[in-house]
Amino acid sequence: MVVSAHPEGVHYRAFLSYSHRDATFAARLHRRLEAYVLPGRLGANRRLSPIFKDREELSAARDLSDQVRAALAASDCLIVACSPAAAASPWVTREIETFRTLHPGRPILAALIQGEPTEAFPAVLYEGGVEPLAADFRKDGDGDRLAFLKLVAGIAGVGVDQLIQRDAQRRLRGVMAVTAAALVAVVAMGGMTFVALEARAEAERQRAEAEGIVKFMLTDLRASLKSVGRLSIMDAANRRALRYYDGQKTSDLPRSSQLMKAVLLRAIGEDDLARGDPVRARTSFAAAFSITKVVVSAAPRDREAVWGHAQSYYWSGYAHFLDGEFPSARRDWEAYLAHAIRLADIAPDDRRAVEELAYARGAICTLNVSSTVNIDGTIGLCRRALENMQSAQRRHPSPALTFDVATRWAWLAESQAVGGRAAAALASREQQYQLLKELLASDPKNTEYLASLGANRRALSRAFFVSGNYDKSRAAAEEMRGIYRDLVISDPRNQRWREQFAFSQQVISRIQNR
Repeated sequence: MVVSAHPEGVHYRAFLSYSHRDATFAARLHRRLEAYVLPGRLGANRRLSPIFKDREELSAARDLSDQVRAALAASDCLIVACSPAAAASPWVTREIETFRTLHPGRPILAALIQGEPTEAFPAVLYEGGVEPLAADFRKDGDGDRLAFLKLVAGIAGVGVDQLIQRDAQRRLRGVMAVTAAALVAVVAMGGMTFVALEARAEAERQRAEAEGIVKFMLTDLRASLKSVGRLSIMDAANRRALRYYDGQKTSDLPRSSQLMKAVLLRAIGEDDLARGDPVRARTSFAAAFSITKVVVSAAPRDREAVWGHAQSYYWSGYAHFLDGEFPSARRDWEAYLAHAIRLADIAPDDRRAVEELAYARGAICTLNVSSTVNIDGTIGLCRRALENMQSAQRRHPSPALTFDVATRWAWLAESQAVGGRAAAALASREQQYQLLKELLASDPKNTEYLASLGANRRALSRAFFVSGNYDKSRAAAEEMRGIYRDLVISDPRNQRWREQFAFSQQVISRIQNR
């Protein structure tokens, strides 16, 4: 094995192990890690270099070289680029074994780049029953940016959420500064045709960069913040991202930019609902709807436009649903289902097409249960929505889809309870409960999972109370109260959680005074 030449006594922040078939990815990852500088106040040593990377795999030697062993001994952690090729590589296996022998307590970070974990993770990673910290670089996993930041956090020994927030703030500040400078330059050189063309090209480049930051804030950063329930931080990030569009006429933006602005407006509306401000939420949803309506009218077969307008219909219907305006909610959600069906027709292999059919049928299931419309037919619809979601989860396994399957079990249970099928409803609630427990075992502080578990306990408390089993009803209500008490402490601004905590208190008091 030919290795990078480094002086003896060098201390490495990490050792990068990979199959030679993944050399292109490894080289790019190595460059990014060594070039990355941690945001301020996240540690005294803000650079991650040096990172040790060997240049090519051994073809004839039978053991690791002395240089590689020395580098492993001098490394704080091990990064393994995981793929089916890496899982089959004896050299990757030996490097893992050697590192674990030398440093049994130091972290091993798995960078999943191809294939499923079962076929991409070298078997030795699971020895001792300990699963390595994983960063999923696949498009349908964490995505490139979030996965990279997970590795950075693992190397630097800092929290992923904290790193994501500070990294996003730094990148957005940089984009804003560059954009402001570009505007000054364009004004100063506006009279020169050639320079104007150059400035236009630069503006387009900066637009792409800025919208990359906005997309990051609405996907990776938002998912991370939602999992810890920080409405105030999400609101600040959303409002700051919205400033990027200030002063720009929406109709002059490219189609992709218009759809991104609509995503941002829907996210703001979603957070307004969580804070208990439905009027403000409706304003945001209406603004998003007006954007996507124009875009999809101009491009009725564009999958992104159809998907975007489907989301606008969903959130518009959801606002009506929360206000008890069921006919308006039904109008919007039936249009949502129609767009989901259109998306499946346009792009049947798009994973979102399968998911949106499940979400749309699930929304109408929820509406029918709440308005007690054709309850026998509703039970069948709710079960079909569950089966659609299970199909999506089997095709593209992820915690998010597992959570959505749990939610569909909850609404099937509600339909069964309304239809007088108490035993079936309890069995469905148990299915939801088991899935939530599995999710919380791997992510115990995820507030979405905890809030859903609280709702599960509320439903069980109600079912036991109706059946006269007051001891079990009280136990479930007390568990619900504990869950929502902790959630309210974590984010007092969340109106829904405060309402659920107050309700649990009322239930317990009612049981005590019956």
